[in-house]
Amino acid sequence: MISIRTRILAPTLLLMIVGSLTLAWLAVRDSHREIENVYDAQLVQAARLLQGVLQQAPPQRDWPALQEALETALNRSGQGILSHPYEMNLAFQIWAADQSLLVRSETAPVIEDVPAPGLHDLMYQGQDWCGVLLEDKTLGIRIWVGERDDLRQDLIQKIVHHTLLPMLLGLPVLTLLIWALLGWGLRPLQRLARQLRNRPHSSLDPLPDEPQPPELEPMRSALDHLLEQLRAMLDRERRFIADAAHELRTPLAILDIHVRNAQQASDPQERAEALAFLQQGVGRMTRIASQLLTMARLEPGIQENRALNLTELMREELAELTPLALRKDVELVLDSTDDCQLNSEPASLSIMLQNLISNALAFSPAGSEVRVHLSRHSASQMRMQVLDQGPGVSEEALQRLCDRFYSAHNPEGAGLGLAIVEMICRRLGLTLNFANRPQGGFCVEVLIPVGGS
Repeated sequence: MISIRTRILAPTLLLMIVGSLTLAWLAVRDSHREIENVYDAQLVQAARLLQGVLQQAPPQRDWPALQEALETALNRSGQGILSHPYEMNLAFQIWAADQSLLVRSETAPVIEDVPAPGLHDLMYQGQDWCGVLLEDKTLGIRIWVGERDDLRQDLIQKIVHHTLLPMLLGLPVLTLLIWALLGWGLRPLQRLARQLRNRPHSSLDPLPDEPQPPELEPMRSALDHLLEQLRAMLDRERRFIADAAHELRTPLAILDIHVRNAQQASDPQERAEALAFLQQGVGRMTRIASQLLTMARLEPGIQENRALNLTELMREELAELTPLALRKDVELVLDSTDDCQLNSEPASLSIMLQNLISNALAFSPAGSEVRVHLSRHSASQMRMQVLDQGPGVSEEALQRLCDRFYSAHNPEGAGLGLAIVEMICRRLGLTLNFANRPQGGFCVEVLIPVGGS
């Protein structure tokens, strides 16, 4: 996996280099054109200065002396205090009105056909020249001033190089500065990674509450939330293991005794009795294991809420438990005034109904009934009641019904059914109540918000 520094720095540098080179190319192109225009303007200016000098000269001009003076004045590049490396090396020519040559500097090209007035380029002996021709009809002369294009291009290249060189030299320096600044910007992330790396492997404590950049606060919050979830998961795992070890230790010891009794039985009747006790113990352990697994499955976030019809769900659960009720000779009755629509977890509600109805069947005498009643308690709540005709519960046992592994007068029970019901009610925001019925029997009441959990 590419590092964050590289993922940020590589595109940034690529964009900076490409952008800088593109801007430099555009600047060079525009600068070259502008410098050409500047030099052309200087040619025009030099031609006009030469025209002004000729206008002030006496009518009878000494052209050889004038040529010498002009060459001395115009071609002193690199001489004297006022010399400059960007001076133009000018050449000049002057023709009379009849196109006869009056004056020509030694370096000027030979122009046989006098060009029209204005800027123009020409080639002489394989060398390009840039020049301007100015016509003075008053004096009856034509003045041409020009310079070699290669000398002009050398000067332009020097100017361009002096312009580009600082930028080219600055790119590596700028790259190093960006690298250093990026490292400084990523330092909080490196510090957070170091904290995580140096933590003990078994530590699930929240990260140190130190000031973090706004970009890292969501990451630290997410890590703290994840650590909290891991801690809760480990707590549930430890609790599950402790519950299983606590509850299964004694039944396993009893099963071992029954197995030994069956092996040592002297007659078939004793062996059958020991095997019956063994079968009963296996059944109880199966119920305990099932209830423990049910509790383990009821973890936050496993189920998802969805719209459901509670009346239909209750009807399905009663139909599923009907064979158990028939075996115990108990009648199951659903008493619902209307359909109840809500948004909740179907699986959790099904487990709750199964445990409540199974618990009621366990304490119901033969020939009795277990009634499940659903009615509206208020504008925002529905009331579900599971009513049986059993012996009821003592006041002392009433306070412990939801304790784990507590079974009131039911040796076959695992003592987890109502604990699971309480867990589901607490998770879904339901209200759970227990009461002995005045006419005999027991009532479990659950108040369900109509708006869902």
